[in-house]
Amino acid sequence: MTGTGERPIGVDLFAGAGGLSLGFEQAGFHIAAAIEYDPVHAATHEYNFPDCSTICRSVADIDGDYIRAQSKIGKADVDVVFGGAPCQGFSMIGKRALDDPRNGLVYHFVRIVSELKPKYFVLENVRGLTVGEHKKFLSEIIVEFKAKGYIVQENYQVLNALHFGVPQDRQRLFLMGARKGQRLPEYPAKTHELPGANLDLGFTETTPTVWEALGDLPEADDYEELLERDWVEAEFAKPSPYAKPLRSGSGKSRNLLTSSLRTLHTPLSKKRFKATEPGETEPVSRFLKLDPQGICNTIRAGTASDRGAFTSPRPIHPFSPRCITVREAARLHSYPDWFRFHVTKWHGFRQVGNSVPPLLGQAVASKIMERVGQKAESEGPHTLGDPVLLEYNMSHAAERYGVAANVIPHRIRKGETGKVNA
Repeated sequence: MTGTGERPIGVDLFAGAGGLSLGFEQAGFHIAAAIEYDPVHAATHEYNFPDCSTICRSVADIDGDYIRAQSKIGKADVDVVFGGAPCQGFSMIGKRALDDPRNGLVYHFVRIVSELKPKYFVLENVRGLTVGEHKKFLSEIIVEFKAKGYIVQENYQVLNALHFGVPQDRQRLFLMGARKGQRLPEYPAKTHELPGANLDLGFTETTPTVWEALGDLPEADDYEELLERDWVEAEFAKPSPYAKPLRSGSGKSRNLLTSSLRTLHTPLSKKRFKATEPGETEPVSRFLKLDPQGICNTIRAGTASDRGAFTSPRPIHPFSPRCITVREAARLHSYPDWFRFHVTKWHGFRQVGNSVPPLLGQAVASKIMERVGQKAESEGPHTLGDPVLLEYNMSHAAERYGVAANVIPHRIRKGETGKVNA
C-alpha cells in the first residue's frame, strides 16, 4: 500500500506554511512528512496539515532514516520529494558552487533525495538560477542528481503562476527528475493567458483578475474586531468562478473571515492611497495600488528577523485606502479560505510571500501524478488542527518542537541585550 487510502506518498523538505504541500495534496498526494526549521512556520503547517508529520528540524541535521522514523512512512516507497531550497552563493570562480556553505541546503536536498530514494523529485527555486553564471550552479545540481541514480529533465522550465490560473505575476524554476527505471515527468502546459491573448492557441481561459480574487471578500475596515484579532463572522458577496472553489471546503466556517487583522494607516497615508490611480505606485510609500481588472505583482516575503526584519511593500487595495490583508494576499496566491496563517501580519505575510501558489504547485504535481499512474482521489472535507498553533510566538513554538528559541536569529536593535524576543 502506498500513501493513505492508496494515495501516493509525498515529502516536503522546505515546507513553510505549506503552499507546495497543498498543491501536491490537491493533485492527489498524501503529504506524509514535512520538514520546516522555523518553529512558527512549522506550527502553521501542522495546523493546516494535521495528518502530516511536521518535523521542525533543519534538513542539515537529519537524514532519510530520521524522516521515516518520525513519520508514518516506515519502509514504504516514497513517490515524490519536493521543496524550494534557499541558495545564495552562485558565483564561485574556481570552485563548485555546491561547496559554498551558503548553498548547503541545496546539497542537503540532493542528499536526502538519495537517502529516501523517491521515484520522483521536484526542486523549486528562483528564476535567477537559470541566468548567466548561475547556470553553472544549476548544472552542478543536475550532475549531483545523476551521480545519485536519477535522470533529470534537463530542459528545465521557469513557470509563471499567471499561466495556471493565479492572478499574480510570479515566476519560479522547477527542476524535475526521476529515479532510474521511471519515466521522466513532463512540464505542465499553460492553461491561462492574460486578457487579450489569442485563446485559439490552446489556452482554455484568461487569468483571473484582482477583483475576481477579492470582490466577494468582506471589507476588513468595516469590522472593529479585526483591530484586535484576525477573524470575524462576516457576510461574503457572491464569489467569482475563481473565488468559488476557494470558498468551498470551509464547512460551518464559510462565513468566517480569517487572517484579516487590520492595519491602521494615518489619515495622510489614506489620502495618498486614495489619490493613487489603480496600477500606479504611490510615490511616498512606493506601494503599488492594485488594478481591479489587472493582476497582482509578485507578493514578496521581506527579510527575515536576522536580516533586518523588513516587510516587503504590500499592495494597496484597489478600492479601499489601505494595504491588503493577509487573507487578500492569500486569495491572490490561490489559497483556499479554510487555509489559515499565523495570527500576526508579520508572520502571515511572510508565510504567503515565501510560498509557491498552490495552483501552480498543483499543476506541477499533476504531471508527477501522471507518471505515478494513479488516479487522484478526493480526501473529502479537510480536517484542521488546533487554532492555538496559529498563535504561538517563537518561544512557545520552539518549546513545542523541542528546539532552541533562538533557532531563528532575531534582529538585535540598538539598546537590546541580545535576548530572544517572545
